[in-house]
Amino acid sequence: MRWLTFVPILSFLAGPALAEDKDPCLAPLAFRTPLIQKAAIVLPEPGIGQVAITFIGHSTFLIESPGRVKIATDYNDYVMPPTVPDIATMNKAHSTHYSRAPDPAIKQVLRGWGDGRGPARHDLTLGDVRVRNIPTNIRDMGGATDRDGNSIFVFEIAGVCIAHLGHLHHTLNAGQLKQLGHIDIVLTPVDGSWTLDIDGMAEVLETIGAKIVIPMHMFGPQTLERFLRRVGERYPVERSDSPSLLVSRDTLPEKPKIVVLPGRNF
Repeated sequence: MRWLTFVPILSFLAGPALAEDKDPCLAPLAFRTPLIQKAAIVLPEPGIGQVAITFIGHSTFLIESPGRVKIATDYNDYVMPPTVPDIATMNKAHSTHYSRAPDPAIKQVLRGWGDGRGPARHDLTLGDVRVRNIPTNIRDMGGATDRDGNSIFVFEIAGVCIAHLGHLHHTLNAGQLKQLGHIDIVLTPVDGSWTLDIDGMAEVLETIGAKIVIPMHMFGPQTLERFLRRVGERYPVERSDSPSLLVSRDTLPEKPKIVVLPGRNF
């Protein structure tokens, strides 16, 4: 398995929130944009058989089903969707991936880490959405392995299977790939340092074999372009002017491609 290499964060990037949370992911956010934000975007309404995927920022997407079930991935207190989701998934790598006090109006809050007695296990259906998870390990700031500290969340909606890799730190073994199953769209971190290195992520994407790859967890355009240069050798790159993508089983591309969605921040 490949593990990430931690990169030092310069102290001048850290604002008060970073000092309080000791969260390296906050430094780039604090440097570029206000921390707490709700994206001022117009959300598309999916039609019959369609799924709407909107990139909010960092690793948060808002996914909406034809039945109007809304899901927020890596729901946190800093990069927030413009509406209260029905389902919130979270990972504990840093506080930009989870909330200490999620909105009580959220019907289902799914934490991707274990409780000390075993890994998180989720497999639920809400309306026309099924959500399940595959636990993976992470490495903490001290370098120790935090077993089952992350989850890949899979959303099955209108015949489309979407995987959010979360804060993935290693390549996937045969058992995890079997649990993952067939995936049409993968939401993948591309920073190459805090999560899995770029070569490792390229290997993960190759083994998953999704038709659409959507980058997240970028930390700036240079990091994104570095990922695209490496992985774009195999996948054509489509850059969207809209943060949202409407997709259905019938409109999935024949050949895999990368779709870059603009978000409020990197």
